Amino acid sequence: MEPVAVGLVGAGPWAEMAHAPMLAKGPHTRLAGVWARRPEAAARLGAPVFERLEELFDACEAVAFSVPPAVQAELAVRAARAGKALLLEKPLAGSLEAARRLAGVVAETGVATQMMLTLRYTAATRAFLDRCAEIEPFGGHAATVSGVLLGDHPFATPWRLERGALLDVGPHVIDLLDAALGPVTGVRAHGDPLRWTGLLLEHEGGAVSEASLCLAAAGDTPPSSFAVYGRTGSAVLRPADDDPFEAVAAEFAETVRRGGGHPLDAARGLRLQEIIAEAESQLAS
Repeated sequence: MEPVAVGLVGAGPWAEMAHAPMLAKGPHTRLAGVWARRPEAAARLGAPVFERLEELFDACEAVAFSVPPAVQAELAVRAARAGKALLLEKPLAGSLEAARRLAGVVAETGVATQMMLTLRYTAATRAFLDRCAEIEPFGGHAATVSGVLLGDHPFATPWRLERGALLDVGPHVIDLLDAALGPVTGVRAHGDPLRWTGLLLEHEGGAVSEASLCLAAAGDTPPSSFAVYGRTGSAVLRPADDDPFEAVAAEFAETVRRGGGHPLDAARGLRLQEIIAEAESQLAS
């Protein structure tokens, strides 16, 4: 079967580290070209560089995004209206209003979508979620702590420096706790997105969970942790020993060929954005 031709929007550090190698590696996808606001950066990715976004659309079946959230929300609308399937980064947008607009255009056009919530594509995570389903879970906790916002880290980008951990790693953490314990029905937030943010999540069925998020910790920091406890046992997320990007590319190619949605589609991204927007409003009050 011919690989799916995917155009890449963006040429920053994450595009260079993750998206471009993943799409070019095959066998499920091929990198059809790149469009970025800095053509010299796009040229480093080893694929044709397009001057106009519409020219990239003409050269591909699907579009992957590796740009700031506000830019993604704007350009993904154009790609959806051009009939292209979308591989979307988290968070879906820079604002809830923009996320709703993008999700609305996706629903209107019917294009296939998939979110790059990379934690969800490893065998370790899938085993963890299978275990959670067996133990009648009632509670859990998670922590993601790093120094991404410090110094000259390549991911200390303007939107992260402005919005902090909640918008950046929040989608990963909320998504996984939601999948493990049931749909999130309420959130209470405290702290500071640029230092330490704590979340108390209420889940459908009565389960509760806590999450700690920080991108401003100096020195060596521990790996992210997830644990869930239930009436018949417990589940701990073990370190992954497989490459999530292989699964992302394979599943995205299948999503494009099949059409329709993926469990981690734009609607999922919108739901996560709604939870984050409510938490951000609490932190700001």
